[in-house]
Amino acid sequence: MRDAEPKAIHLSDYRAPDWLVDKVDLDFSLHPSQTRVTSKLSLRRNPAGAPGAPVVLNGDGLTLVRLAIDGKPVAGPSFEATPDRLTLAHPPADAFVLEVETLVDPTANTQLMGLYRTSSNYCTQCEPEGFRRITYYPDRPDVLSVFTTRVEADEAEAPVLLGNGNLVESGKVDDTSRHYAVWHDPWPKPSYLFALVGGRLAKISDSFLTRSGREVELGIYVEHGKEARAGYAMDALKRSMRWDEEAFGREYDLDVFNIVAVSDFNMGAMENKGLNVFNDKYVLATPETATDADYSGIEGVIAHEYFHNWTGNRITCRDWFQLCLKEGLTVFRDQEFSSDERSRPVKRIADVRALKAAQFTEDQGPLAHPVRPETYREINNFYTATVYEKGAEVVRMLKTLLGEAGFRAGMDLYFERHDGEAATIEDFVASFADATGRDLSQFALWYAQSGTPVLTVSGAWDAEAGTYRLDVAQEVPPTPGQPTKKPMLIPLALGLVGPDGRDQPLALGNVPVENGVVEVSEARQSFLFTGLDARPVPSLNRGFSAPVNLVSDLTEADRVFLAAHDADPFNRFDAIQRIALEMLKTGARTGSLPATEALVTAARAILADTTLDAAFKAQALALPGEGEVARELAKDVDPDAVFAARKALRIAVGTALEGAFATTYAAMAATGPFSPDASSAGRRALRNLSLDFLAVTGAAEGIARAKAQFGAADNMTDRITALAVLTQHEVPEREAALQAFYDRFERDALVIDKWFTLQAQIAAPSTLERIKDLMLHPAFSLGNPNRVRSLVGAFAATNPTQFNRADGAGHDFVTDVVLTLDSKNPQVAARLLASFKTFRQLEPVRRASAERALRKVAETPGLSPDVADIATRALG
Repeated sequence: MRDAEPKAIHLSDYRAPDWLVDKVDLDFSLHPSQTRVTSKLSLRRNPAGAPGAPVVLNGDGLTLVRLAIDGKPVAGPSFEATPDRLTLAHPPADAFVLEVETLVDPTANTQLMGLYRTSSNYCTQCEPEGFRRITYYPDRPDVLSVFTTRVEADEAEAPVLLGNGNLVESGKVDDTSRHYAVWHDPWPKPSYLFALVGGRLAKISDSFLTRSGREVELGIYVEHGKEARAGYAMDALKRSMRWDEEAFGREYDLDVFNIVAVSDFNMGAMENKGLNVFNDKYVLATPETATDADYSGIEGVIAHEYFHNWTGNRITCRDWFQLCLKEGLTVFRDQEFSSDERSRPVKRIADVRALKAAQFTEDQGPLAHPVRPETYREINNFYTATVYEKGAEVVRMLKTLLGEAGFRAGMDLYFERHDGEAATIEDFVASFADATGRDLSQFALWYAQSGTPVLTVSGAWDAEAGTYRLDVAQEVPPTPGQPTKKPMLIPLALGLVGPDGRDQPLALGNVPVENGVVEVSEARQSFLFTGLDARPVPSLNRGFSAPVNLVSDLTEADRVFLAAHDADPFNRFDAIQRIALEMLKTGARTGSLPATEALVTAARAILADTTLDAAFKAQALALPGEGEVARELAKDVDPDAVFAARKALRIAVGTALEGAFATTYAAMAATGPFSPDASSAGRRALRNLSLDFLAVTGAAEGIARAKAQFGAADNMTDRITALAVLTQHEVPEREAALQAFYDRFERDALVIDKWFTLQAQIAAPSTLERIKDLMLHPAFSLGNPNRVRSLVGAFAATNPTQFNRADGAGHDFVTDVVLTLDSKNPQVAARLLASFKTFRQLEPVRRASAERALRKVAETPGLSPDVADIATRALG
């Protein structure tokens, strides 16, 4: 375990590495408990480094066996070695080969960082600082080297041996039972992109012909017996490769591309060069076992990791402060891919829902930080929604400001300038500024300032002049370490909708507004639109053109109008959501819902509109979640009151539109075999939303309909939705269905994860005891991150009434799990603890309970840096 009090690392303290590594030759002799690792580092003094600097290599719990320089053993006094550092105070020359031999224990590695075992297979995870758990190395992103890796193992134990790059040699080891494989990656890369996999794995194969005519061998490796479940992932990979060629001009650059699916993995997936390692939940799918959300997730994550080949691998980060340079940019790219593959409006709505749920919440709490933070203590804790999702929104705004052609020119220049380099945000922004001649210095504040800007907008109609004035004020609220902020450059896409439901011309002083976007760059601004025939209803922040909290003077009637007529799909969705959200806020504050006629009217219009696709209707009619209501309330939140208001509104809408929902439920029934395509998934989404509204009261007819769907379903989406509906009600059918589900899928780990999650989400006082019992279930293991996330993580993140129980039992339970898990897997423990990030929004009793629980963690001796960092920052 590393020091639990690591020093703060500051962006301003960056300096170039003192030593570079031109090439690395690695030799692994795999063994379950004593894997021998030999590395030969071709070291060279960096002219940009400090003159006369020693060689200092990072380690993490390593056991040094042997050290040699240019083939000659090094005596003890010539170096200093600890488990966490290797120092040569007086290097023998400005260039030499350092040979280092270490021993590591993959089986004992429960942190799942470095080299570890999963289902008897060997696997590595090196981002961000896992390579130092394998061998001593300058483990930082700006040290790029050419890697050649020889892997040796007992052939019966590990018949498959994989590494980065291309396979250049393989064979038997003399007359032994062991064999080897040598992999060479010609593209320089940092150590965090190193990967190795060895074990008993099955393979599905395919190939891809690049636009230049090169054939690439594709392989997806899974546990034996699961080959049939990897077909959709392979299809998604090939579509991703083609799309990147067409949309960004990026062609794949190796002879092979391999993906390995493992069951024990801290993350979703990892983009190691040529050898992506995936959590198997983002690879394996059949209609019987995977939901539509799973299929969509597989498509998006496969694309994301493949797109990293250029935005992350060929161009990597200079330091970890630049993490958003690869992650935010690549999230934007995978979002664009999925938008082109599916429905762009529906994808945009889903992405914004996720952004508001995770990142806006993060911005409101003690863990708020800029897209590019200025300081950190534990880098593992900065793989956040702000870096990923808000980082993607910043790239999207850049495209909105510059237009399609300007954005593509900037991307092309970025690739041209920085291929093979470790780059910075400044490099990225400069590419767009230079390609378009645009001053982007104010725009760069999006990377430096934390917090969600509040945009307050009001309008004034002058009938005599035919003008409409839009007054806009922006404010970026204080966040930890940043009490005052500068005005941002905000692209505000808008339209002025006339009484006939059509957009009126958009002109400022008779100058048309290009692409319908005005630029808000000052604390207060006014825009005067001319040449209008009638009072418009403004449609603001179309397509969610900027990640801001929008406050406007739109009335409820205006929103009902926009919900029915707005030409912008996102704002049509947003209008009905805002109507519902205002009702839920009132209900949570007062204990009584206001009149729901406006929402029912808007919902009825959405259901009846035959021009809208089913997926859009399902998104528009899904009421805001409890987390979104709590975020809007912002302080003194009572989760029980929010839950009660939302349930009351669901009942009101379901009762008022019972006939329409029944008709929709019947009309959306499948007419053919299951298909994961967007249209079919949309029909299922709308049908299942209708089922939820039809059963919301718990009346016998609704429960019977859910039970019937559960029994007759021919796909996981319909089956799990029906089960989810049943779990909301304390009826005999619930326990019977849960048992039947388990009996059917008990041998399928990914499906049983869903079974755990559904029970963790039951909003009932008995749920906490249910979860404690489930932790004793034979299928549960604290050693498997997916299991922990599916049960304890789901409870903390998606069951606010029970996690935030007034008696504090939910808080105590989660922190107890965090402390138990911390010594085994601190990354997963820290992410669980981050569920407390909104505790200051709670009403006083629950707030005090959460703070006590956090202090208990913070005051526990021997914490990992991961958990100590979250506890300290959460407490402020």
